[in-house]
Amino acid sequence: MLLTLTNFRENEQLSKYGDTKSARAIMLVELKKLIEANPLFRDKLQFPTLKNSRLRTLINQSLNWQHQLCKNPRSNPDIKTLFVDHTCGQPNGARAPSPVTNPLMGSIPKVGGFPPIGAHGPFQPAAAPGPAPLTASLAGWMANPSSVAHQAVSAGPIGLSPSSNAAPMVKRPRTPPTNLAMDYQTADSENVLKRPRPFGISEEVNNLPVNILPVTYPGQSHAHTLYSSEDLPKNVFSDLNQGSTVKSMDFHPVQQTLLLVGTNIGDITIWEVGSRERLASRNFKVWDLGSCSMTLQASLASEYTAAVNRVVWSPDGALLGVAYSKHIVHIYSYHGSDDLRNHLEIDAHVGNVSDLAFSQPNKQLCVITCGEDKLIKVWDAVSGNKQYTFEGHEAPVYSVCPHHKENIQFIFSTAIDGKIKAWLYDNIGSRVDYDAPGHSCTKMAYSADGTRLFSCGTNKEGESHIVEWNESEGSVKRTYHGLGKRSIGVVQFDTTRNRFLAAGDEFQIKFWDMDNVNLLTAINADGGLPASPCLRFSKEGILLAASTNDNGIKILANADGTRLLRSIETRALDAKKVASLAAAKGPIISTFGGSSSTTGTGIVVADRSAPMTAIVGLNGDSSTLADVKPRVADELEKSKIWKLTEMNEPSQLRSLRLPDSLMPIRVVRMIYTNSGGAILALTDNAVHKLWKWQKNERNPTGKATSALPPQLWQPSSGILMTNDIRESNQEDAVPCFALSKNDSYVMSASGGKISLFNMMTFKTMTTFMAPPPAATFLAFHPQDNNIIAIGMDDSSIQIYNVRVDQVKSKLRGHQKRVTGLAFSNVLNVLVSSGADAQLCVWSMDGWEKQASKFLQIPNGHVAKPLGQTRVHFHQDQIHLLVVHGTQIAIYEAPKLECLKQWIPLESSGSITDAVYSCDSQSIYASFEDGSVCILTSTTLQLRCRINHGAYLPTNPSAKVYPVVVAAHPSEPNQFALGLSDGGVHVFEPPEEGKWGSAPALENGAGPTISSATGSDQQPR
Repeated sequence: MLLTLTNFRENEQLSKYGDTKSARAIMLVELKKLIEANPLFRDKLQFPTLKNSRLRTLINQSLNWQHQLCKNPRSNPDIKTLFVDHTCGQPNGARAPSPVTNPLMGSIPKVGGFPPIGAHGPFQPAAAPGPAPLTASLAGWMANPSSVAHQAVSAGPIGLSPSSNAAPMVKRPRTPPTNLAMDYQTADSENVLKRPRPFGISEEVNNLPVNILPVTYPGQSHAHTLYSSEDLPKNVFSDLNQGSTVKSMDFHPVQQTLLLVGTNIGDITIWEVGSRERLASRNFKVWDLGSCSMTLQASLASEYTAAVNRVVWSPDGALLGVAYSKHIVHIYSYHGSDDLRNHLEIDAHVGNVSDLAFSQPNKQLCVITCGEDKLIKVWDAVSGNKQYTFEGHEAPVYSVCPHHKENIQFIFSTAIDGKIKAWLYDNIGSRVDYDAPGHSCTKMAYSADGTRLFSCGTNKEGESHIVEWNESEGSVKRTYHGLGKRSIGVVQFDTTRNRFLAAGDEFQIKFWDMDNVNLLTAINADGGLPASPCLRFSKEGILLAASTNDNGIKILANADGTRLLRSIETRALDAKKVASLAAAKGPIISTFGGSSSTTGTGIVVADRSAPMTAIVGLNGDSSTLADVKPRVADELEKSKIWKLTEMNEPSQLRSLRLPDSLMPIRVVRMIYTNSGGAILALTDNAVHKLWKWQKNERNPTGKATSALPPQLWQPSSGILMTNDIRESNQEDAVPCFALSKNDSYVMSASGGKISLFNMMTFKTMTTFMAPPPAATFLAFHPQDNNIIAIGMDDSSIQIYNVRVDQVKSKLRGHQKRVTGLAFSNVLNVLVSSGADAQLCVWSMDGWEKQASKFLQIPNGHVAKPLGQTRVHFHQDQIHLLVVHGTQIAIYEAPKLECLKQWIPLESSGSITDAVYSCDSQSIYASFEDGSVCILTSTTLQLRCRINHGAYLPTNPSAKVYPVVVAAHPSEPNQFALGLSDGGVHVFEPPEEGKWGSAPALENGAGPTISSATGSDQQPR
């Protein structure tokens, strides 16, 4: 009707219609009244406050989504409307961009979150014309959008001005902190396979809001729901006496019991918190005073002291940085133990250097500093050359927080006047100008997975604020309650496990759940805390360091942290006992080429420089390998001599055969879930079995245990997770599976297509990659659950993106089928092993082969033609456990230097499987004769053997032996066996015991090991 009127105000009801904006406001008020008047809704609704830019943000999200679906996306498309489907045609018949390098094909965001949308492109160096594109997370922080030229649609949210070559894309936080600008490009573009068929996902999956698989990140071990407040490190384990007031702390990113500490008198210390040992210490000292500025020299002439404001490790732990209260920054290189070396001295700022952080724009490690001179500077971490200077703050800069979204690198900075700014690496200026809550002196920090931004600060009046930010809007998302109204000093905070916040306030440590604004709990850590203690979580969140008011540090731990620290403490004590005995009685262990005069058994380790070294052999032989280099990772374990424990009776250990109502079929693959509360097994008939332990009074943790039987779990539908099976040659199939980091999905294959299962419903979400070739091993990329490495029976490895159903790279280097894959985050490599007894190392940057080596098959042993070779990384992600039917060996990546080799007795049969314990201190190995051997990982010394009579019937109807072994993810002394008869057994040592025992040192006598005829002997 309205359309027929010349003037719609001719209509009586619309005659008073004013301007559009006021009419909309009136309409919203009337609608709100109408809704609130409904008794069903009264007092049950909370109406959100919407910003003016919200509609534009939603429109741009929709437009970017249209463009993301284009087959041949152009870099800067012209999209004018939501009402017509947008497509990008190929300009002038030119070849479309490679789908491999298309920036739109990113990884998938986490479940439960709709990521901000923005314009993205590769990182732009300073010389690039025009400003680099902003992510939406920065765009929302623009305080004055009108001051920036507006470019509609492809620029993302309103107020952005991307460079002309910036392509819009859906932002997905994929790139890992250890390699911030990683681009998964193929090693050989001719080998890229783009499957023409659509990704075969069921309707159920297509109806999911955003994604298929949640992205995981380093340091994100499990899903949120797996953690409770009981997992927080709240129990005081030890006190460390630092000797001066602690100003800053940081746990090592890899060796999580190493704590770096800086103090108010300029001292830095590296602590091993398990053994309470100071590994390395340095006092404040200018290395080259002549190269310093005259201002610094004058300051030092009047007072040669400086406080430490910040200490921090580099992402890989190879470097550490120290920011001082006078002008300079020191960068040290750390090589383990007490080996701390001077690397760089930088005269960084005039006056106080407030903060320091490491970042990796363009894969180049940089140091970011800020200071009293109101500047932020970026330095090359190798050469010390200055790369950028950011000016714009009107007060001294208090802190910096570098971050990245996809390939966009940026830095948040805060000043003591409460101003927050953000910078790209382009020398163009601040992209954000915002006020911190209460105009407080603030620090900012992201959650470990990089998806949530928090800040905590204190203003001049002592009011403290801890908040979470909405990146897409540039506003405070939630304000947490519980901080004191009159804080003394600036309140320090930290985040952990993508779930919890902690702050030091009012002589306490206060904890919050990130999703709840109310205080979760507060502890006083047995007293002795200052008003605002300094806090720092370990990377895995199992340890927490807090400063004390008597110049010390309290180390708090949860159950997992306590176990870890106890093991280190015990090893340190044992090492001291052995060392003191050695000093009194002479050497009992021959190390690094020294001959042992002690009778009996000794561990022979050749000199590091010697070209030959002994192979550890249980048959008493000592043979040699030309390329084996004797390097032991843990000197404490090396110094311990274990007494071999033989277990022949069920009463000597705790074991449990898991209940099974399904057909007993040989178990071929098995793994604990990452939470430790379930075991997943794959049988020869392509069926998966899942056992879950229930959380109850007898099992308060809900984790796997031999004390209580679990439930063979099935969904209410009664369906089974069953793999696709090829019609022929099923005997040749090599079953394999891989579990996602959050235990939600399993990728699996049994000679046919690869299946993706939902672990909650057991439903098949999709199948892909029909043979030939067939998959023989699967491994999730450590930083992106949508990237999987697939070993194939044609000897190739395919790097596959599940989201876009695309093979990104095809790696060739093996001669037979691939039987093992292992990723290292620290080294940024993939290691593969094959039935050809060969190891290969591949760079995760471009997937080029870096090294390869064939195993040395021991004399008298014959490798099976299609025998499996498996690889597992040590906890340090450098040392590599290699498992072959003829041997167990320790290699060092990426050069594949063989450090140790262990050969079993022929009477034991071939090794069927082996794996590290969760703390990497032990190796569990299974054999064809039904026995299990437990070795010390650093020396490959046999310390316990479980014979088949300890867990199997004395007269079984058929030969039964373990096919696969799995280690519990958090209990170092628990493992499980999957048997050839279909059984699954869980093993634990006797109550409060360990596998094997080190003999007591009595009457000054050295440890000896009795040996009987035919028994396994220690290496000579």
